[in-house]
Amino acid sequence: MSEQLSLTAETRDRAGKGASRELRNQGRVPAVVYGANQEPLSIHVEEKLLAKMLSTGHFMNSVVMIDAGGKTTRTLPKDVQFHPVTSRPVHVDFLRIGEHSKVTVAVPVRFTDEEESPGIKRGAVLNIVKHEIELSCDASEIADDIEISLKGLDVGDSIHISNVTLPKGATPTITDRDFTIATIVAPSSMKSDAGDAEEDAAEAGTEAE
Repeated sequence: MSEQLSLTAETRDRAGKGASRELRNQGRVPAVVYGANQEPLSIHVEEKLLAKMLSTGHFMNSVVMIDAGGKTTRTLPKDVQFHPVTSRPVHVDFLRIGEHSKVTVAVPVRFTDEEESPGIKRGAVLNIVKHEIELSCDASEIADDIEISLKGLDVGDSIHISNVTLPKGATPTITDRDFTIATIVAPSSMKSDAGDAEEDAAEAGTEAE
């Protein structure tokens, strides 16, 4: 299950590009907390701490407890904007949630048991169609990742959402089709060898005639 993060923030009264630029020059990142039929709360957080959380790779599917103005608010990150040149975070949106709110999160996929895939052992390649799966789940049951085993998969095999064991209580947001997550495909060299073998067989049949 994804860990719960804590982030200390300060409220901000001033808005606009000038005020935001001044905050960033001070090593702070403007942010807003919205939702739950309450007024949006404008805050700013420490850039270094935010960058550290972002580097974990699980920030967007982690519950973040924001402590601002003496009050703690349970939130889920919904959007992070980055500077186009420096890639520094410049603004964050947080959604207020309850302890057991139904939330939508994009959970990363992690593949295991490559050494037990006959196709990959023969030189085939894992073609990942979806690196993340969007799930609807309880806010207290957000998974760090979704583990998918490649054991027994050969060239031409595909992994669909129906083949995957999802975290407790989670359901995919795409419900109208059994979508593909990954396939085991032959590299060009393997295809070339197969083609040569077919040509040799055809030539042998012609000579026999």
